[in-house]
Amino acid sequence: MATNSARLLLIDDDARLTAMVGDYLRGAGFTVDVAHTLADGRERLQHGNFDALLLDLMLPDGDGLDFTRGLRADARTRRLPLLMLTARGEPMDRIVGLELGADDYLGKPFEPRELLARVKALLRRAQPEAAADDVLVFGRLEIDLGAREARLDAKRCDLTGHQFELLAVLAQSAGRVLSRDQIMDALRGHPMEAFDRSIDVHVSRIRAAIEDDPKEPKRVITVRGAGYLFARRQDADSE
Repeated sequence: MATNSARLLLIDDDARLTAMVGDYLRGAGFTVDVAHTLADGRERLQHGNFDALLLDLMLPDGDGLDFTRGLRADARTRRLPLLMLTARGEPMDRIVGLELGADDYLGKPFEPRELLARVKALLRRAQPEAAADDVLVFGRLEIDLGAREARLDAKRCDLTGHQFELLAVLAQSAGRVLSRDQIMDALRGHPMEAFDRSIDVHVSRIRAAIEDDPKEPKRVITVRGAGYLFARRQDADSE
């Protein structure tokens, strides 16, 4: 599926903005459904199949952050690519949104061309690359680059697309310390590469997903003042 043939759901109560954004994205080849309330958006998600969600944080019938929490708790929408749109400018709002599972964050006002670029990048990251069929194995942990998923004891780990890409960057440099600058360079072209602090947020989520036994050594190690190290081996590894 080409990224610009995808079906998008836009949830925002600003009628003028949704009309403008909807027309712009449709002109780029997307199918765009619009909901002006969380209740309407929830209904559409239950009865339709969407390739990505564009969600405003401040809706008349609730908070987009709470809505996101519900999406990520539902198996059907847990991995739905999600771009948050908001006029809130506080860094903490971005951090909370990322911690809840958003894949990207765009503040209002924004240029439609930037929104289009971010949507395309979001959809590209959600598509598996047929040529990338390597599976990295670290003891109980498997990182399947082709399927774009991590598995712990053969059970799929709960990671967003961005978190998987970050994990893959670390794992492919196992045994080496990567600075935040090196990580962002490896993720060049990713819309969130400019948010240095978001790396810390996502590393925390990655750890929660792949390190389930507190008695085992950590797999992703913080090297103070230097960056992050993905441990090539753990004491529990067989090799």
